[in-house]
Order: sequence, then structure tokens, then C-alpha cells
Amino acid sequence: MGRAPFLIAGCLLIIAFDYYCIKAILAVFKTWSEKTKKRVEVTYWTISLVLIVGVFVGIFFNIFLSLRAVILVAFFLITACKIVMLPFLLLDDLRRLFIATFRKIKKEPENTSLVPAAEPISRSSFILKAGLVAAAVPLTSLTWGITSGAYDYQVRRKTLILPNLPAKFDGIRMGQISDIHSGSFYNPRAVKGGVEMLLKEKTDFIFFTGDIVNDMATEMRDYQDIFSKVKAPLGVFSSLGNHDYGDYHFGKESSPAKVRNLNDVKKTHQLMGWDLLLNEHRRLKVDGEEIGILGIENWGMGRFPKYGRMDLATKNTDDLPVKLLLSHDPSHWRAEVLPKYPQIDAMFSGHTHGMQFGVRTEKYQWSPIEYIYKEWAGLYQEQNQQLYVNVGYGFLGYPGRVGILPEITIFTLKRA
Repeated sequence: MGRAPFLIAGCLLIIAFDYYCIKAILAVFKTWSEKTKKRVEVTYWTISLVLIVGVFVGIFFNIFLSLRAVILVAFFLITACKIVMLPFLLLDDLRRLFIATFRKIKKEPENTSLVPAAEPISRSSFILKAGLVAAAVPLTSLTWGITSGAYDYQVRRKTLILPNLPAKFDGIRMGQISDIHSGSFYNPRAVKGGVEMLLKEKTDFIFFTGDIVNDMATEMRDYQDIFSKVKAPLGVFSSLGNHDYGDYHFGKESSPAKVRNLNDVKKTHQLMGWDLLLNEHRRLKVDGEEIGILGIENWGMGRFPKYGRMDLATKNTDDLPVKLLLSHDPSHWRAEVLPKYPQIDAMFSGHTHGMQFGVRTEKYQWSPIEYIYKEWAGLYQEQNQQLYVNVGYGFLGYPGRVGILPEITIFTLKRA
């Protein structure tokens, strides 16, 4: 329940803004009858409070995932529109304050109007309606991101040059998905379609780089069978992400419920036939030649948990000519891998989601997340070490994507 205080504070802030917003609307539309104003006010408060209660119930109680998704979508869209309207309401109030102050200084009568009698629309009405139009812009784009972007899976193909790659691995194909966040899904058919796209690529092995759930292992109940179909001849290797530990639901302190939930998350990987790497490695063999697949638990900069142990994952791997690392958070690459582990040839991450908003083409990409993470999407290289950041299969918070679409990455491993 570690998030409860923040959610309560956020909801109180929203209620305060709702009060401010509805009073401003009713003040502008003075021609409405008292009966109409009452209906508008009751409807406004009913929708707002129902959504706020719905968010709490959806987060802290075990309700149908599809119902929770509908509630969160509606709450997100309406809140986004309110935020866009806020500057217009503040502008109108500042204008009125200026007028009131001007009248007081000039000692004009209160009923003196600075608006010509023949003006067809008052400034307050114009500003509010401009705010409503502005609010429609994010509503339209974010709605499009939900209906068209959330499940618009994109296959991105990359050639990964590895100078020490054994000859038997030259040309081998690997897939990567990341950040499933199953608790956010609301369309199993679309999720299945993405899995089928991955399987059609017929890769030799597959990586999953963390965050299979938002918080609870039970979120996978409707999707375990779908992701169980993710198979490859040389195996599917997976790692944990920051959300898989339940820290955001149970708090950072250990408890029996939190331990049980994490064990259930790990068991889900096992039941799906995925090889979950917990600060350990595997030797991937093809016709007598080997490369190393290393996987650590989450290790992130700042407030994110640091459960990863590179010392354990790299133990007894000195003889392996190539080492590929699964590590959920890309900040781990610059903070620890580059300065301390030069033997890691390539690291594979997720975590950023590309903030689910931005622009991404073959030659150009931008997202607000780049001001937080130096490496946030695509392939990066420093000297002989490489990092690939997958922007994720699912979504979190905002139930859609605008510009930064869900990703399935296909790599072809090549010798220099």
C-alpha cells in the first residue's frame, strides 16, 4: 500500500481542481437556468467521483482487468483534458483580477463593464470556449493513441555486429520483447496478434527483458496461455524488471504477501517455459561452439531497485567469446556495465517505453524521455560494447501510444 498516500494526495488535488473548474464554467454560462446549472454540476461531480473511486478500487482490489482498464482509460483522458483547460481558466481569472484591481484604483462602480455592449461574446466566454477547444486536441490525439497505437506492433530489424562471434552463430536470429505489463492490457486478441507476429519471424532464440506485470502475479491470468506460445529452438530467456517485485503495491519492505507474489511471478516464467535468469548465466551451444547468455535482476539508477548482481552473473564466463546481457534498466549500462564489465559485448534492456509518446522513424527519434535517459530507444555503442533499448510490448499509465509504437525487435548476429 506504499502508493496510497500519493494517490490520495493526487485525488484531493483533482477534486480541488474540479471545484475550481465547475465554478468557472457555471460563472461563464450565466444564461443557463438554475435547473440546468444544477444538472450540469451534479453530472460533472458524479462522473469525477465515480472515476476517482474506480481508480482506487481498480488498483487495490481484485476486479476484472477489462473493467479496470475502462476505468483507467476514462480517468486518464478526462484528467488530461482538465489539465489542458487549466491555463485558460487561470488566464480568465487573472484577467478578472486585473479588471477588479483597475476598477478599485480608478474607483469605478462595480457594474461598470470594460466590454462594449455590442460585443457578441464576452472575453470570459471566449477564453473558456478556447480552453474547451484546446482540451479537444489532446483528447483526440490520446484517444487515437489508445484506439490505434496501443497494439500497433512494429517489427524492427537490426544487424548486431559481434567481432568475436563463433562461426556457427554467424547469421543466427534473435528476437526481443520487453515490458509486457499485462495488468494494463484490455484486448487479448490484439495481444495474441503481436505474439503471432513474433513467431512468424522464426527466430532461433528470444529475450524478454522484464516487467511482465504492473504489480501482481495475478495480472497474467488472462495472458499466460498467450505468452506460453512464445517459443524458440534455442530457448526463451527472461529477466525481471522493477515492476515485477511488487514494490509499488506492497512497499519496499519485505512481507509474506510480497514474497509470495514475487515467487508467483517467477513461477509464471517457469510455467510458460521461459528460462528466467536471476543473476546467473547460460551457455548457448550450436554445433559445439558457445556464447554466454547472462541475466540479472533489476538494477537501475535513482529510486529504482538494485537487486542485480553482475559479479554472480559473470562468474565462470571468462572462456566465453561473446556475452549477451539481459538487464531491464538501460541506466545500468552506463553506470556499471561500461566502467566495470568490458567483457559484456551487448546488453538488452527495456524500461523506458519511449514514454509512449514522441516521434520515431528509421533516421530520427525524439521523446521527452530523452531528457531523463541518455539511452532510451534503439541501438547504442561505445567502443566495443553495445546496448539495445526496446521501447516495450505493452503500456503503463496511459493506455496507448502516440508515435512510439510497441516493438518486436529481430536481430541478426554477424561476425565483423
